[in-house]
Amino acid sequence: MEFIASEKGDSTENRDPNSLIANGSSKNVVNIKEDVGAEKSHIEAPPECTPCTSETTEDTEICEIPEQVEFTVVFNKLKHDITFAYDATVSELKAHLERVCGVPQSAQKLIIKGMARDTMTLRNAGVSKGGKVMLVGSKMDDILAVKSAPKEILEEKASSQSSKEPLCMQKIHRKVLDKGIPPDAMPGIKGVKEPLPPMPLSGMLNKHGGKVRLTFKPEQDQLWLGTKERTEKLAMASIKGITSEPIKDHEEYHIMCLQLGPTMASCYWVYWVPAQYIEAIKDAVLGVWQFF
Repeated sequence: MEFIASEKGDSTENRDPNSLIANGSSKNVVNIKEDVGAEKSHIEAPPECTPCTSETTEDTEICEIPEQVEFTVVFNKLKHDITFAYDATVSELKAHLERVCGVPQSAQKLIIKGMARDTMTLRNAGVSKGGKVMLVGSKMDDILAVKSAPKEILEEKASSQSSKEPLCMQKIHRKVLDKGIPPDAMPGIKGVKEPLPPMPLSGMLNKHGGKVRLTFKPEQDQLWLGTKERTEKLAMASIKGITSEPIKDHEEYHIMCLQLGPTMASCYWVYWVPAQYIEAIKDAVLGVWQFF
């Protein structure tokens, strides 16, 4: 009967929980439970967290947004709204405009208040909020078109320079040069390079012996050829090249060709150009990418 009572859970030990202490194996069960409980409490204990505070330390670095300026860049009659760091350099702006306008940085000229130097900041160069900046230059496609001129054209140019007599000795030019230096010609200086003057270059002659005046309009990317009859406005990009040669016995003046087409046959000839302005004319018209 005791076996049956124990089987059914009716024994004194089964009915009284405290009686488990009297049994050795029961003690082990209690110890195991205590160990499991301790291990469980160790696993479930949340990790230590650093309390959050609203205090800021002195070592915290504050990232300041540089002052910005909004202005408009005008290129080939197109307007681009630009927002740029006010204290960034002109060179950095050119790098940005290369992506926006497609004009290589090395072929750009920025007109703000006169020609802006690469090392100047936009603030120092005179950029103002809502103001305009003129971009003068040629896109890469135009540059490559000039650079990849047909082989025949390049050979023609090379042969004409090597085999022909000096320009000032050719009959086509002698009929103009034989008239002598125009009385109102600007003074020429041999062996000197000077920037273009603020006024137009005047007192020169064209192939018909008529007076011609050169007016440079970088803000419009144009060169104006003025005669007594009319003023022709040429886009800078339409001028494929510029060549010049000193006039014999008057090296302070040059004969200059503005090449308006693919060959030298398309030259617009200008005579008695002051020698000191030749390089400045090439820079103003062709920029730094000139190949001729």
